[in-house]
Amino acid sequence: MDAFTVFAVALLTALATGLGALPFFFSRHPGRNWLGIANSLAAGLMLGASLGLIVEGARYGAERTAVGVLAGGVFIFVSQRVIDSHEALHLGSLEGADATKALLIVGIMTIHSFAEGVGVGVAFGVEENLGILIGLAIAVHNIPEGLAISLVLVPRGTAPRTAAAWSVFSSLPQPLMAVPAFLFVEQFSAFLPVGLGFAAGAMVWLVAADLLPEALETSRPGAVACVVAASTIAMVLFMLVLL
Repeated sequence: MDAFTVFAVALLTALATGLGALPFFFSRHPGRNWLGIANSLAAGLMLGASLGLIVEGARYGAERTAVGVLAGGVFIFVSQRVIDSHEALHLGSLEGADATKALLIVGIMTIHSFAEGVGVGVAFGVEENLGILIGLAIAVHNIPEGLAISLVLVPRGTAPRTAAAWSVFSSLPQPLMAVPAFLFVEQFSAFLPVGLGFAAGAMVWLVAADLLPEALETSRPGAVACVVAASTIAMVLFMLVLL
């Protein structure tokens, strides 16, 4: 196992995030009910992924993982307040409230990608097969993250290919962090549970504060609940089988 292989696997996990924009290439202006179901699906998959991150982090240190979860939620809460205070914010063709929402979700995904990159590198440092499994698991749960980003960008006028590019951009810290974590596995192992907890806390906050409220605005509560529950269970089962 060499650093180039670790980088290549982590890069593939980042590229997988762009697949979240794929549905919008076929339906540029989806109906409100479709958006609600898509938000519910992304919310459930991200909740399942967050549970997986917490369980994985607890293997390295339950207390540090809990600290990371709390820190992730607090950090994103404060970040939203700071971003909301800048009313003249611009992000590409978006401005005002739309730009604020887009910047917040892209920022959340980018920040928590650092921890995922460390997770891939540390896993490869422990065992090659474990690194491949962790990389595959992260690649799969990157897809709903890309969907969540696209759900914010495309309905507000961003082209699907641009949304895909922003999605991949948000995951670029994964290959950048995987290599040093692989080379200095002992030093990064101490950080890993905090980082995984931070990522989980940030995603849970995003689901509760953004994806679920939007889903409930455009779809029936019963349908939202069913899709969230089914997708959460599916993601948890997938990660249990894989890991």
